[in-house]
Amino acid sequence: MSEYKPVTSEVIEALKTAVGSEYVLTEPEKLDAYKTDEETNPHYFHLPEAVVSPGSAEEVADVVKLANQYKFPITVRSAGTSLAGGAIPVCGGIVPLLERLNKIPEVNHDAMYMVVEAGALTKEIQEIANKEGLLYAGDPCSADSCLIGGNIATNAGGNKAVRYGTTRNQVYAVEVVTPTGDIVEMGARLQKKTSGYCLEQLLIGSEGTLGIITKATLKLQPLPPYRFDLLAIFTEVDKAIDIVPKVIKAGITPTSVEFMDNSFVRSTNDYCESRLPHYEDGNYVIITVETFSEDELDSKMEVLDTLCSENGAVEVLEADERVWKLRRSCQESVRIISLVSITDDLVVPLDKIAETIKFVMETGKKYPFKVMTLAHAGDGNLHFVLCKGELADEVWEKEVAKFHAEVYEYAYGIGGRLSGEHGIGFKKLEELETYTAPGELLVMKTIKKAMDPNNILNPGKLLKI
Repeated sequence: MSEYKPVTSEVIEALKTAVGSEYVLTEPEKLDAYKTDEETNPHYFHLPEAVVSPGSAEEVADVVKLANQYKFPITVRSAGTSLAGGAIPVCGGIVPLLERLNKIPEVNHDAMYMVVEAGALTKEIQEIANKEGLLYAGDPCSADSCLIGGNIATNAGGNKAVRYGTTRNQVYAVEVVTPTGDIVEMGARLQKKTSGYCLEQLLIGSEGTLGIITKATLKLQPLPPYRFDLLAIFTEVDKAIDIVPKVIKAGITPTSVEFMDNSFVRSTNDYCESRLPHYEDGNYVIITVETFSEDELDSKMEVLDTLCSENGAVEVLEADERVWKLRRSCQESVRIISLVSITDDLVVPLDKIAETIKFVMETGKKYPFKVMTLAHAGDGNLHFVLCKGELADEVWEKEVAKFHAEVYEYAYGIGGRLSGEHGIGFKKLEELETYTAPGELLVMKTIKKAMDPNNILNPGKLLKI
């Protein structure tokens, strides 16, 4: 790990000059809000030495230049919805907030693109696109609160990735402040290009380690006018899981296929103060189909209804907004069960998702903590939450490590990876070192060292440098 210098009064004055005095926070009681993101374990909390709110790419660049000059680290924070500790300043230093960069300078209906600053709310982007009869297809479950810069930096996935792909599939170009403080445009509004390295894709998903994204040009899609959300309820979890590959193979091209085990069905109903069908024994599969033809929609829904019923669904219903409220509330609902928990994800080949869910659920039965599972099942992305409950700290940490070792080894053994959308952050540093092929790891570290020689940007995350 690199060595850094403390943030002195001289640095604070330079930061005030760069962004304005009112946009520099140093009071301990104000810094406390930035010691964590969605991480609930106090063991990982870490206070920054100061928080700044730049109002332009130029001001971001000035802060980065100061970091190189005075040798302090930077941990960029978007909305703080990271589940991998990505926004926690584990090395101290400065936390720049991007909330002031919240403009949407351009929406082009005819050419189907949108230019947004990094601090724009993802939900607002979706709504503006919809008003134009268009679709911004990025749809993380935290869309109501997350910001687009964080989505791009982590390559956020979400509910529509089955049909439209992850965030990187929605981005034409990015404006980036490099680790040395230059402002660079990467990418172009083109359907294809072979003009040098694809740098915008290198930055997307780099978790703030290779540059600070300040602006992006987003792709928009035609908005399908017809949509149906189906809820298939299974009392036998194996049947619920096994329906997923059958739906994919049926040629229906769903927008999303989501799975919630009964523990999540219960916790989200409790959290939302509702009682949807089969609260006590149901496992939910939520399937969304969108089309440009009403007849096509009707035909596909008939196929799905039959397919789910023939494969053991005890009820097949329309999934209204109440169902999606449950799905979006999964993370928050865990706090009803345990104040301390670990939210993790794996991604495996699509044909392996059913067996992986079964493996994780069966493996969890061996451990003294509760394991809850859900999945973006249609794209091979499994989520699981481990609930500490009343376990002693030393038991919790030991048992969690054993559980992780089992499921990570299993995932890599069938061609999977550590994360589909949550990223590595600081929580999976060791695991990335362990499971990544040495040659691949060397290339990543070489790129990081070349672009960020002082290891200024988001140190302690993604790579051990």
